[in-house]
Amino acid sequence: MSSDETVSGPLWVLGGLAFFFVLNQLLRLVIPLSARNSAKQQWKWKNTSISLAHSVITGTWALFCIYEHPKLAEDLIDTYTPSSHILISFSVGYFIHDFFDMALCHRKRSSYELMVHHACCICCFGLAVWTGMFIGYAVVSLFVEVNSVFLHIRQLLIITGVGKEEVRYRISSMLNIGTFAIFRIAVLGWMTRWIVLHKDDLSLPVYTLGSVVLAVIMLMSIVLFCRICIVDFTKKKQRDHTMVADNTHKRKVKEAEEAPSGMSGKTTLQAAKLYSNATNVHLD
Repeated sequence: MSSDETVSGPLWVLGGLAFFFVLNQLLRLVIPLSARNSAKQQWKWKNTSISLAHSVITGTWALFCIYEHPKLAEDLIDTYTPSSHILISFSVGYFIHDFFDMALCHRKRSSYELMVHHACCICCFGLAVWTGMFIGYAVVSLFVEVNSVFLHIRQLLIITGVGKEEVRYRISSMLNIGTFAIFRIAVLGWMTRWIVLHKDDLSLPVYTLGSVVLAVIMLMSIVLFCRICIVDFTKKKQRDHTMVADNTHKRKVKEAEEAPSGMSGKTTLQAAKLYSNATNVHLD
């Protein structure tokens, strides 16, 4: 790697920070009416939209870097390309922007969890930006952003009030689950395996930093995956049970109202309601 090939990582970090700051200001002008019910909702829509933009840019860019220079995925320590260095620096700018956006505007537990994630990314990516080494490792880690695209689309649908039974939500949910398994869990698992196999090639501080950060991010990813499955699938089954019970109740009431004259309509209606209530208890 000659000095002519290197780029100024810190300058590109500032460039990424400036880009997302300007995008933040522009998005204030285009917040949809469905996301204007409260200041909190407006902030969530804006913040998630910025995250989506970062995921689309860096996820696509990371795949292109590996396609253009396959050796980045083979030698994760010493292989260097200017494009990949700029990518990592640009991404650090985003993580810094998002960290302070949450710290200043949304001090909630969910934000604190993301701030821990961002701090981990800034530390690891910052090492690559500053030294020009481990560029390949950082690029591979950005494959996770492919899943983040669908994760953020799903979140935007929730923020704007799209029902979980709607087709577009179900499609985004399934794409999110599929890419989560491939581009997040599988990629993080591969990175963990790599760092264990190459322990002797790394200094103790670098190995410790990488291991701790991977453990934290992997744990957070598993928890996130479980939360998504519970929200998108478990509650759906409960709603289905409720809908079955309601339909049963309506059918029995209708049958009671249409009962023959030989049986008291009032008596039959009461019996139907009792039967329906018993069905509800059974389903619960």
